[in-house]
Amino acid sequence: MISFVATPIGNLKDITLRALETLRAADVIFCEDTRHTLKLLTAYNIKKPLLSCHKFNEREAAEKILAASREGKEVAIVSDAGMPVISDPGNLVCRTLREAGEPYTVLPGACAFVCALVLSALPADRFTFIGFLPDKAGERKELLARYKVSRETLVFHAAPQDVERDIADLYEVFGERRACAVREISKIHEESVSFLLSEGLTGEKRGEYVLLVEGAAEENPLNALSPREHVKKYMDEGLDKKEALKRAAKDRGVSKSELYKEVLDL
Repeated sequence: MISFVATPIGNLKDITLRALETLRAADVIFCEDTRHTLKLLTAYNIKKPLLSCHKFNEREAAEKILAASREGKEVAIVSDAGMPVISDPGNLVCRTLREAGEPYTVLPGACAFVCALVLSALPADRFTFIGFLPDKAGERKELLARYKVSRETLVFHAAPQDVERDIADLYEVFGERRACAVREISKIHEESVSFLLSEGLTGEKRGEYVLLVEGAAEENPLNALSPREHVKKYMDEGLDKKEALKRAAKDRGVSKSELYKEVLDL
């Protein structure tokens, strides 16, 4: 049997009894980084042959996994942390096994973006997981544009060196929205920080991040007006200029400074 096994995303105690049972029974374990998986196995006194299955050799590894299974071996597949396949290697292995008619199963467990969704307190009844954004700026913005009017919470992964870049692009494409950055899930320094896209995320960026952004608001009919007419509409209803400007900016998903020049004479 081939088993995709979820592993801890931080705290090594976050592993199921069934996962440990499966790893102990495995004849071979395919993993993203043998050094990383060895730490987990050592913590639970498990000694098994480890073979690599990462994005650079996944096709070759898939054939080895298929062959091992057909030889009657128990095969376990893990990633460095969390659920294999989700922003990690494994999808090509799944397709290879499916096309070959070879059965496999999955052992549920830790998944970073699901934990982050809970920690963010953003709406979770509907959400879209997008994962890591492309490296090229044009491709990033093209991808984000596809989700600009999506009303569900949007979920991204980001390496620490990419966090500021990604947030800047999110603001450029989506305009002002509430967001949350979650890092170090299940570890001592677990952190969940809410912020506005226009403000960005302050502080040193360390550890892998999950970025969550609220979905687009329902279209406000006032947005069909010109910026000047929009602000004036609120002023006609009795709001002072400052509050009217603030309300209109929020409706349109832009900063107050972007509207200010339009209403100087109001």
